[in-house]
Amino acid sequence: MNARLNARRRTVLAAGAAGAAALATGCGSSDGDGGEDASPAPSAPGDATGGAELARTGDIPVGGGTIFKEEKVVVTQPTEGEFKAFSAVCTHQSCLVSTVSDGTINCPCHGSRFSITDAAVEAGPATRPLPAEQISVSGGAIRLG
Repeated sequence: MNARLNARRRTVLAAGAAGAAALATGCGSSDGDGGEDASPAPSAPGDATGGAELARTGDIPVGGGTIFKEEKVVVTQPTEGEFKAFSAVCTHQSCLVSTVSDGTINCPCHGSRFSITDAAVEAGPATRPLPAEQISVSGGAIRLG
């Protein structure tokens, strides 16, 4: 009877280990995005400077920014001629930020505020900065990617 229990125990342990391995493989990702491909989006055809045009440089106020809801990106201009881009998805509970004012990017859900310079948390409850997004600025155009 003892040998039968040991065999059953080995079977259960082996099945558990296989399930854990499958779970780790299916959910594992070093960047926490669920395993999706994190490669940048391809450029628009015939466009060597990046993706689709988001805005003209003159559209982004100095000391402020503009939120692009469809792209889930916020572009800021902390000082004249310096453009930054960050995710518009709040790191607290994934709400979209709604305004840029007084040097901060603001989330309407719980009041988190992020610096327009580096997206650092200025006021919680968020504890992590907004992730940076890649943009290119050329010929007065701001492009994603």
